[in-house]
Amino acid sequence: MTQLQIGPHSVQPPVVLAPMAGITNAPFRTLCREFSGGKGLFVSEMITTRALVERDAKTMRLIHFDGTEKPRSIQLYGVDPVTVGKAVRMIVDEDLADHIDLNFGCPVPKVTRKGGGSALPYKRNLLRSILREAVGNAGALPVTMKMRKGIDDEHMTYLDAGRIAVEEGVTAIALHGRTAAQHYSGTADWSAIARLKEAVPEIPVLGNGDIWSAEDAVRMMRETGCDGVVVGRGCLGRPWLFGDLVAAFDPAGPGAPAAPDLRMVAKVMLRHAELLGQWLESEERGVVDFRKHVAWYTKGFSIGSELRRKLAVASSLAELDALLSALDLDQPWPAGADGPRGRTSGRDRVVLPDGWLDDPYACAVVGADAELDTSGG
Repeated sequence: MTQLQIGPHSVQPPVVLAPMAGITNAPFRTLCREFSGGKGLFVSEMITTRALVERDAKTMRLIHFDGTEKPRSIQLYGVDPVTVGKAVRMIVDEDLADHIDLNFGCPVPKVTRKGGGSALPYKRNLLRSILREAVGNAGALPVTMKMRKGIDDEHMTYLDAGRIAVEEGVTAIALHGRTAAQHYSGTADWSAIARLKEAVPEIPVLGNGDIWSAEDAVRMMRETGCDGVVVGRGCLGRPWLFGDLVAAFDPAGPGAPAAPDLRMVAKVMLRHAELLGQWLESEERGVVDFRKHVAWYTKGFSIGSELRRKLAVASSLAELDALLSALDLDQPWPAGADGPRGRTSGRDRVVLPDGWLDDPYACAVVGADAELDTSGG
């Protein structure tokens, strides 16, 4: 089986669950790991470094890993090199994780308007300072980064950022083949992943964008030469995709599992909601949090509009179970259900701090509140 090396960690198959705000919490990671047999790398939601350093209660919950998660992988978002360094040092000193990923890819306005996420690599020296603080404080923990091609077609950053990452000791880079302006619209540019791999042959490059099936993942690696893939929206409502990925990367294995029918999907939905309730210490909160997943799980299946509406407002496990039991559970996996899911919108422009594009080498943090006390993207 093909493997990916992230510092001391061998990742087989070379597949990583992308951090997604409100999605890749401990319950969802548990589901994905169960389907993969524990194979692959599963990253936490994006954690803001300021909130971590200040021990925000919600953040401390988000970084909790159970004993079965190996390696424990945290993604950090930060715009201040000093705060990033403190957060990384805290993770090391308190043994909170085994791998640290840095977010330079989030395109949402509340992040980019502070100079964070996909806006930050445009400031080359600020990027270098953050990476230097992170790697310098990480000790033996590998530090990786995830980024986009650039802000827009006129402000590409990924090749410069890749070289800076290599020079500062980053272990691996993941590239989403879109700009921040594209958000999640259009088609991911896999050729950019190939160009980055050619530019930084010293470290692994992972590709991200438009992986909707295991076949897409294999094709991306074949076409780009990348060392692994990062799967985001493709697993929304489809945690079993990781079982498909394990089979696709192991030709000598038992082969791909059969596509689930609605009966199996319903069982997974109920378990997902139950796990959320346990994690949030409230059944009702867990079911309410699960509501966002309903449309993803049921995409393509024949379900009446009234039942869909009721599923989307269920507030208890018993109610959810009863509604699911009322469905025609013998329906096979619907044709065409493997395509795009989740956000697909683009933006006319990227929201940036005033004057952000004036000097690509300025190294200034945008205000004292630049590190948002929230997760996003």
